[in-house]
Amino acid sequence: MPLRKTLQLTAILSLSTSALAEAPRPIEVAEISASPPPFSRTEEREPCASYTAERRPHFGDMHVHTSWSFDASSQDTRNTPADAYRFAQGHPMGIQPYDENDKPTRTIQLDRPLDFTAVTDHSEFMGEMRMCTTEGLPGYWHPVCIAHRNIPRLSFLTFATLGMAYKTRWGLCGDNNDICFAQAADTWKDIQRDTEDAYDRSSDCSFTSFVGYEWTASGGTGQNLHHNVIFRNEHVPNRAMSWIETPSQVQLWDYLDEECVLGKPGCDAVVIPHNSNISGGLMFETARITNADIPADPVTAQEAARRARWNTLFEVMQHKGSSECDSRLPVWSEDEYCNFEKLGYDSFGGKNTGHTQFAVLEFLSPVLGEDIIPVTTPPSETNFLRYALKKGLQQQAELGVNSFKFGMISSTDTHIAAPGLTMEKNHPGHGGAGMGARDGMPAGLPDELEYGPGGLAVLYAEENSRDALFAAMQRREAYATSGTRPVLRFFGGWNYPENLCEMDDMVTQGYAGGVPMGGDLPPAAVANASPRFLVSASMDNGTPEYPGSPLQRIQLVKGWHENGELHEKVLGVAGGDNNASVDINTCEPNGSGHSQLCSVWQDNDFNSSAQAFYYTRVLENPSCRWSQRICANAGVRCDDPGSIPQGMENCCAPEHQKVIQERAWSSPIWYTPPV
Repeated sequence: MPLRKTLQLTAILSLSTSALAEAPRPIEVAEISASPPPFSRTEEREPCASYTAERRPHFGDMHVHTSWSFDASSQDTRNTPADAYRFAQGHPMGIQPYDENDKPTRTIQLDRPLDFTAVTDHSEFMGEMRMCTTEGLPGYWHPVCIAHRNIPRLSFLTFATLGMAYKTRWGLCGDNNDICFAQAADTWKDIQRDTEDAYDRSSDCSFTSFVGYEWTASGGTGQNLHHNVIFRNEHVPNRAMSWIETPSQVQLWDYLDEECVLGKPGCDAVVIPHNSNISGGLMFETARITNADIPADPVTAQEAARRARWNTLFEVMQHKGSSECDSRLPVWSEDEYCNFEKLGYDSFGGKNTGHTQFAVLEFLSPVLGEDIIPVTTPPSETNFLRYALKKGLQQQAELGVNSFKFGMISSTDTHIAAPGLTMEKNHPGHGGAGMGARDGMPAGLPDELEYGPGGLAVLYAEENSRDALFAAMQRREAYATSGTRPVLRFFGGWNYPENLCEMDDMVTQGYAGGVPMGGDLPPAAVANASPRFLVSASMDNGTPEYPGSPLQRIQLVKGWHENGELHEKVLGVAGGDNNASVDINTCEPNGSGHSQLCSVWQDNDFNSSAQAFYYTRVLENPSCRWSQRICANAGVRCDDPGSIPQGMENCCAPEHQKVIQERAWSSPIWYTPPV
């Protein structure tokens, strides 16, 4: 039986399962193939009615915190994982601040539902949060729980500093921490139940939920080494291993090997590091990182292989900035598009959180027996993903293994249980390390200036099921967006025709003649061949309230290792300068752009003996950042001091980036010379 009745480009480039009904032309749903799919099925569910062999993009969020996370709870987030999953499916949700009757005073809703979501509450303090917020449980009246309920900022920093940096629990946990572990086990069961209840196992396949959590590793001065653990299906370990009980990443991998893959039939996972931009340069060092130092000995081939097995994806952007590259650094000073959503510090220890932070540090110093001094350090090259991709090429040449062969996604890291809330317009702030609204809305901007709405993860899969989406994560057929929903395709091969963009079976030929994003170029059939890359992008049309922006350009980023040295180059492959702009006082866009861009690009400088990677970056026309939208709506004119209301001074701060260019990043395609 033929796999499809029809194959139309509109279907290939459809935005997502949730967007099919909004497509401008009718799309005939593919028949389900009688042959087995190219991924293993590990769960019982109805077959998806919309199976597409050429795969389609599914939009989601894999970094979401709810009331079970200690930092979200301290900011009075009351929504549960069940609430987060309902929100992801398009339902409205109330958020803080709450009134005297415990009713939320703000309501939020997505412009479009998501296809998938993973709630990733911190495994650290899961038990403590249950005890501190549930009267009658042991520990409820412990001083640290009283502080958590009544002095939340103090609680946030005491939990974060004592637990994350010094890997110590408070006395409410009892001997051997047994009380906290037992309560954490109950929370872990609740998370699994809410995740299962949200999963659509019917043939509609309208929404997929993943069991997950965040392993919140931190260096001694707040270097961010956090990883999100996403499980394939309902078969998960009996506990969510925390950083407090884990000496290093190696023990996290051991836990996944022993208590998941080997200890729980059907269990598997991916581990997604995030926020390398504030990792203090540690994220891409040896896997044996502890909270104290980095051993001097080099990474081994075995360790590199383990890291590559688990870290198949990295988060390139979320609400705490982007981690691709940084144009403030000499290595990227000529790449103007590396200036996107940058922070002014390289770790949490360098963040200026005001007088409360220093009061807490002064309180904790005698408890811990040492002085704790926040240190602000500018970001370095070693904080960014492009550095890691190049370092991986060097590892491949020296060890025969690339531990940094990862795909790229984005997510929100929301701490108000609002997955996918990435619209710049009406952004309420995601909390977490940003501003909370527990005690009411602050005057002016609802979040700290350096933070934003975050981004989305996109997975190419045949259907919207756990098995299909998980297979996409493992093969790295994924891309990241800064929050909008352009559709991006990227293939690499050796013989793509120059006019492939004009062909109706473009995607079919893309797969047949090479590999998609996340793949490895196969060996060339003939000597002295140069690889060709097909890159295609369609703009996000948006919605009437949140319209999309036309595309401006597609760039290809190449990195290579040649004669013992690392190199990189950014090349324009489609579109280009179009004089598009935006009026910062009205946020109205000016100029034209592209609804679609497509190109077949050949690397004429290719060296078949050099390790290499290639990824694409798609840029939309300029638009107003979330903060400038609020400033413009308030009538702020920075040349008129009288127009600046109290609390809106940041609108005119020198560091305020008023205009941004939304974007998407593909996962790389790699080339490894034959041995």
